[in-house]
Amino acid sequence: MATSKSATNDPDVLVLGAGAAGLMCALEAGKRGRRVLVLEKAKSIGEKIRISGGGRCNFTNLHTGPENFLSENPHFCRSALSRFSPQDFVSMIDEAGIPWHEKKLGQLFCTPRGGARLVVEMLRSACEATGNVSFQCNIEVSRVETDSRGFRILANGQPLLGSSLVIATGGPSIPQIGATGFGYEVAEQFKLEVIRPRPALVPLTLSKEKSTAVRKLSGVSLPVLVSCHQGQFREAMLFTHRGLSGPAILQISSYWEPGDDIHLDLLPDRQIQDLLAQSRDQTPKRSLSRVLEAYIPKRLAAEITAEVGHSGTVSQISTQTRRALQTRIHDWTLRPSGTEGFRTAEVTRGGVDTQELSSKTMEAKKQPGLYFIGEVVDVTGHLGGFNFQWAWASGYAAGQSA
Repeated sequence: MATSKSATNDPDVLVLGAGAAGLMCALEAGKRGRRVLVLEKAKSIGEKIRISGGGRCNFTNLHTGPENFLSENPHFCRSALSRFSPQDFVSMIDEAGIPWHEKKLGQLFCTPRGGARLVVEMLRSACEATGNVSFQCNIEVSRVETDSRGFRILANGQPLLGSSLVIATGGPSIPQIGATGFGYEVAEQFKLEVIRPRPALVPLTLSKEKSTAVRKLSGVSLPVLVSCHQGQFREAMLFTHRGLSGPAILQISSYWEPGDDIHLDLLPDRQIQDLLAQSRDQTPKRSLSRVLEAYIPKRLAAEITAEVGHSGTVSQISTQTRRALQTRIHDWTLRPSGTEGFRTAEVTRGGVDTQELSSKTMEAKKQPGLYFIGEVVDVTGHLGGFNFQWAWASGYAAGQSA
């Protein structure tokens, strides 16, 4: 076991998982004088932070609010988010001298130089500065049970004791960095309900028949308005060889369930009927495909023209074809066959039922001293830094109590 110099064999708090939530919890507990031992399955701490945002780490979003999260209990996240805000984390970043910028829509990223690595180092240094936090990596926890003191775990076959146990192991998204559903197993061991975990912020796949039709569009991207149930997003969409991706699709995937349709407006800023009328007046001999090419990618324009079966000029378009264009462009309805799964999902939707936890401390109501934070909990943010903010906020909340 690789252990830092401040390691102790007598921790008060055992934190399983050295991701964003686990590190924040360890930092706050350490500030309170609690002796904290953080155990990480990967070879180093903060692996998911390091790879986030292409290595630039979209570390928060200035517009964070409860409306940016999905949960069976949508009000649960309010308490933690109100006590540790995006501005609080920005203050930490500024104090550490890490350069950052706002990309769009309140999304804050580190600048390329150093990027996510600097965020990990900031958290590590802050933890170690307390004199109370130690790390052990390459650790496999095989057993969790209660003890007269609190909790007893087996880590690489060695027993460890702590009065508090914090589960910050995340969900099974991105398994290539060692992500698993271990946290759910611990929850179920202590008789806590778990909302069915499923991939979120993930590309959607299409049936073989449909994917064959859109495969020729692979690589084409355009801004769209996509909706499914109560979710609606105006972002870029990308056609892939398996289906659909891009920010708009990743966002709507968190709302999509098998059997659902998604609705796409391919020209959210214009009305196709107005464009057709304008072209009939000004360029009546222009082909439909040429008219569409002025507003959407050429390959997509050709595909839509072929679908509606119009090979003549814009002045020759029938009422039936105009209606077909209206539907195809402003309400293209697709039924995905599935998602690309946890392999490419950025996060996991579902997790430990929030009804089982205190919204103030993240402690399990049925088991004093047991805490669940971050992605392992049934709180899932939209794309754009919201999941990091939930990790910081929930870790902060547990760190004040564990």
